[in-house]
Amino acid sequence: MRFFPYDRPYPNQEAAMDGIAEALDGGRDVLIEGAPGTGKTLSALVPALEYARREDKTVVITTNVHQQMRQFVEDARAITRTESIRAVVFKGKSSMCHIGVDYQECQTLRDTTRSLVEREEDKEELSEQADALVDRMRAGEDGAAEARTAVTDELEDIDEELEDLREGNVCEYYYNNLTEDTDEFFSWLFDDVRTPENIYEYADERKLCGYELLKEGMEGVDLVVCNYHHLLDPNIREQFFRWLDRDPDDVITVFDEAHNIESAARDHASRTLTENTLRQALDELEDTDDSRADAAENVLSAFLDALRETYDEAFGFGEREQVGENWHDLPIANRDRRDDLTLTFLDQYEGRGIDAEVELALQLGKRLDGEYEDAYKNGETTTRKECQTLQAAEFVGAWMADGAKLGQHPMCSVRRDGGTEEVYGRAELYTCIPREVTEALFEEVHASVLMSATLRPFDVMEDVLGLSDPVTMAYGLEYPEENRRTLAVETPALFSSEREEPATQEKLTQVITDASRFTPGNTLVFFPSYAEAERYHERLESRPEVTDRLFLDEAGTPTEEIRAKFVGSDGAVMLTSLWGTLAEGVSFDGNDARTVVVVGVPYPHLSERLEAIQDAYDRAYSGRREAGWRYAVEIPTIRKTRQALGRVIRSPEDFGVRVLADKRYTRMSSEMGKYGVRSSFPSEERAELVDVSAQKLKFAMLNFYGDHDAYAGEPPRP
Repeated sequence: MRFFPYDRPYPNQEAAMDGIAEALDGGRDVLIEGAPGTGKTLSALVPALEYARREDKTVVITTNVHQQMRQFVEDARAITRTESIRAVVFKGKSSMCHIGVDYQECQTLRDTTRSLVEREEDKEELSEQADALVDRMRAGEDGAAEARTAVTDELEDIDEELEDLREGNVCEYYYNNLTEDTDEFFSWLFDDVRTPENIYEYADERKLCGYELLKEGMEGVDLVVCNYHHLLDPNIREQFFRWLDRDPDDVITVFDEAHNIESAARDHASRTLTENTLRQALDELEDTDDSRADAAENVLSAFLDALRETYDEAFGFGEREQVGENWHDLPIANRDRRDDLTLTFLDQYEGRGIDAEVELALQLGKRLDGEYEDAYKNGETTTRKECQTLQAAEFVGAWMADGAKLGQHPMCSVRRDGGTEEVYGRAELYTCIPREVTEALFEEVHASVLMSATLRPFDVMEDVLGLSDPVTMAYGLEYPEENRRTLAVETPALFSSEREEPATQEKLTQVITDASRFTPGNTLVFFPSYAEAERYHERLESRPEVTDRLFLDEAGTPTEEIRAKFVGSDGAVMLTSLWGTLAEGVSFDGNDARTVVVVGVPYPHLSERLEAIQDAYDRAYSGRREAGWRYAVEIPTIRKTRQALGRVIRSPEDFGVRVLADKRYTRMSSEMGKYGVRSSFPSEERAELVDVSAQKLKFAMLNFYGDHDAYAGEPPRP
């Protein structure tokens, strides 16, 4: 408990810490589900830091939710007041660069700047030797004059090199890192837990590169806070562990909001190639005097022509005219043969062999990339040019080699250029099964703790992520049961066809009105999509009971700003999408959100991608009944729903009502086959579901909040 920063743990927190400590001793992974607000972060951090201190390891805690990053910093700062730890909070280079260059340019600038500093150091050392040889010449030492001549000749060569290096591209900030005393920075860094924003500001004032200093400071730390990106990308992970100066087995990873790993891993594993990159590669080859250019041009131009022909033929009637600035997927996959793009490519290609010409394109691309690197180093160019031939050849090679593998789904997408209004395409290898990314990570580190309020069913999480025999533990909401009520409202099942029914819309509008009117505080309402939230916002605007208290969270708008206005209001109603950012990782304490309403069963849009994931899971887990539907659709949807319900009841003293408005949540769901979702909730949560009719919702809420003396003055009249 020496790393536990508070007087006493929450209920179940101590048991969770004991269980995790025992698992870490055995090198076993842990899946822990704990209700929102029950201290999961410290349940994992405390035993992980204790084990790491004892066994000389480093703890890496990670999330993809911005709000949770801030919470990690607060928890780490609390721990440092109890027990001294060295902690760093790490973000990607793009958010910390003082001169706004991309990763490749930064890497080149770092190399050239280091070369400059090294040669300046060489010059200083040789100058000292030359001065010493003058003294030896005056003393009449044999050979001193000849030695000094050799040194001065070398100094002249170095001066010429330095002139060239200074005319090249260097980074002033990184130069100062290498030439100034930075001990003060590291003393400041470990005097507290500093955020990337703190580091950027501190370094910018002193013309230092905070990102590079932070990398240097990571060696041997106790705790690193970062985002998923640094662990799920295999190449970045390798560098990241190198910065830590740790072998993978010396690292303990803690994943918060771990139900999100599945989708994040897919994003990191999927590969894309746009038509623009292919065109730029062909332009690059046209200007290249190399015997391999013809072969590279032949194979890449055939792929470009095939891409264009494929998406042209995939368009439905009038579909091309509807394409906007967002990527729009077109179906090209086939069940009984390779995808349409591959078949068109094979049909159009004429040459000595695709594999052979792709290999020549790769060789040439690597040569060109090296030339671009040298040109930037030497100051011949002001930016580090990317080799489009190399990128295109790598993708085409992967497309042909991996496109037919289980879990890889070939895709074609199009979008409209905002400047030219032209439609152009993109080929994509979409990764359906995330364990191809995550399994290697969990195998190579010492152990991992995956925590979330919604991890169950554990066996599905094990399958999907490739975990081997993890320790599992689940802790429900241990706060007083009388402080919460979960109501399943018998409204129509909100299938897509039902959503347009006027009677259904009227009934749901009344349910939301009643829920907000009988809530002594704010009401948070989640819908299956932003479009549905907007639909009911328009309907509620005509209701005098709520019209002046409405907030609408829209797609693409800054969430934090509208959230601040919402929690600063009294009796407000926020309408948002369950697939938005307010559904998880965001705390609403007390009256900030006293009631939460989930309207419908918010299945994700049944796109080609989702169908591909279902198909991949059906094939990968063929022995499990309806594995595709369950793994890809039902379980992620119920996890999202449970996350939304967790926005209320955040402490032992808190109280509130959670409303599920759809008969698929009620006992009637057993009659609806796979679409009835009540049985998908954990048993203890299912036991708390109370069925009510839409007409009786207001009475149920009035009784609950009345029992808690929650109303200021007279309660509302039903």
